[in-house]
Amino acid sequence: MYLDLLKHPLRGIVPPMVTPLKSRDELDVPGVERLVEHILAGGVHGLFILGTSGEAPSLSYRLRRELVERVCRQVAGRLPVLVGVTDTSFVESVNLAQFAAEAGAQAVVIATPYYFPAGQPELLEYLEHIVPELALPVYLYNMPMMTKVPFAPETIQSVLQMKQIAGIKDSSGNLEYFAQLVAIARQRPDWGLLVGPEHLLAETVKLGGTGGVNGGANFYPRLFVDLYEAACRGDQARVDLLQARLLQLGGIYQVGKHASAVIKGMKCSLSLLGICSDFMAEPFTRFRSPERERVRTILAGLGLLP
Repeated sequence: MYLDLLKHPLRGIVPPMVTPLKSRDELDVPGVERLVEHILAGGVHGLFILGTSGEAPSLSYRLRRELVERVCRQVAGRLPVLVGVTDTSFVESVNLAQFAAEAGAQAVVIATPYYFPAGQPELLEYLEHIVPELALPVYLYNMPMMTKVPFAPETIQSVLQMKQIAGIKDSSGNLEYFAQLVAIARQRPDWGLLVGPEHLLAETVKLGGTGGVNGGANFYPRLFVDLYEAACRGDQARVDLLQARLLQLGGIYQVGKHASAVIKGMKCSLSLLGICSDFMAEPFTRFRSPERERVRTILAGLGLLP
C-alpha cells in the first residue's frame, strides 16, 4: 500500500502522465489503460495526473473528472496517485480535490493561480484560504514559466507550519532556488522535494531532493528509476552512463519549435510505441510526418522501438 504522505516524504519517480485523447473532449480509454500499466511496469513510485504534461488547463472539467476516476480505479492503491487541481477558479480547485479524494487519490497538486498574477502576500493568503478546504495532502507546484508567479522562498518558509502541505515540485530549472528549498525543508523532514526538469534529477538528489516528476518517464520510466536509484547510492559511474542516455532522449524535446514541443514529443513517442494516441488538446496539434520521423529516429537510437 501507499505511504501516508503526511508522515513520510514521497520519494522516487512520479511521472507526470500525459492525457491520451481520442478527440477534443474524449479520452483514448484503451490508451489510458495501456499507459498506466506501461508506467507502473517501469517501477515508478507514484503517478501525477492533470499537470502540465497532462494538458490540464486545456481539458474540460468533465473530462478531468473522468480521467481521475479511471486512473484511480485502475491503479487501485498500488502506488500514490497525485491529482493536479490548479485552476483560475478557487471553487473549481476545491471541487476537483473533493472528487479526487472520493475517487481514491492520495494527494493533490496546486500551482500558483495563473492569469491574474498574485503578489507573494496575496499568494500566501490564497494558500491559507484554500489548503484547509482541499480534501487531501497538498503538494505545491512551482512552475513560473507557465503561471508567471513563483513560490518565493519566503512564502515557502511561511507555509511550513501548514501540516497539510506535504512538499513541493519545482519546475523552475533553477538549482540555486532548489538548494534554498532544501535548506528550508530541513525544518520539515516529512516534506517531499521533487524536481521537474529531468536533466537535473541526479543533481537535485545529491542536493537533498527526494525524487523527480519527469515527463520522459511516460515512455521510458525505467531509465528514470535507474538514474534516481544510482544517484541515491552515490554510484557516479552509473549516473554518468544513464545521464548520457537521458540527454540523448532529450533530443525529442528539441524536435518542435515552440514550448508545446515537449508535450508533442512525449505524445508522439507514446504513439510510436503503440501505447496511446498522440491527439493534442487544442489549441495545439500533433507532430506531422517530418517531426514524427525525427522522433522515431531518436527512439530507435535508444533501442526503444521494436
